[in-house]
Amino acid sequence: MSNSVDWLLWGILPYIVLTIFIGGHIYRYQKDQFGWSSKSSEFLEKKYLRIGSLLFHGGIFAVLGGHFLGILVPVSVYHSLGVTEHQYHVIALLFGIPAGIAAVTGLAILCYRRLSVKRIFKTTSKGDWAVLFFLMIVVLSGLSATFLNIDSHGFDYRTTIAPWFRGLFIFRVQPELMAEVPVWFKIHLFANYAFASIWPFTRMVHVFSFPARYLSRSFVIYKRQVKN
Repeated sequence: MSNSVDWLLWGILPYIVLTIFIGGHIYRYQKDQFGWSSKSSEFLEKKYLRIGSLLFHGGIFAVLGGHFLGILVPVSVYHSLGVTEHQYHVIALLFGIPAGIAAVTGLAILCYRRLSVKRIFKTTSKGDWAVLFFLMIVVLSGLSATFLNIDSHGFDYRTTIAPWFRGLFIFRVQPELMAEVPVWFKIHLFANYAFASIWPFTRMVHVFSFPARYLSRSFVIYKRQVKN
């Protein structure tokens, strides 16, 4: 029974989530191109947005960088460079914890902004609330997993979660690697499942809309009208 559950959660469900993620973006682009934006509310309030957005985006980019180094880079690479498990763990904590705290703080400010500014509260959609809710769970669960794994002799996700995750993209499914993973890491992964599933149907699609054409377009020239 346990093997069947592991296969469902770590061998089948990830591909269902990935199908929703990719298919949802394709559907959204075909059916709602005019809604494919971040729906900025900067003109309604700037102070909280500036602070919260800076903290959240700065923190989350640092967190994503840490995930890349810890999950996508095999542990054998670090061994070949002479980086011990203890050294990696210390570096991960020194950068990961401040980054996580910054992301949580920024997200909390953005949530407060949505709740306290009446004009923004009235224009906030259900999708916006869903994004904030699941983002908060993702970030808090990830930060909690970091604190609960602060012992350098504790759980090493680079030999379990990392190879499991990389294996999904080469169709080498290894759900057995997740059998002994602590529950707080699994909660973090389930939160990411949920967030990835709603992503294509919310404002998060703007992440894939970097205005590359702006880099090569001509400058816009503004002229002041002089009255006689």
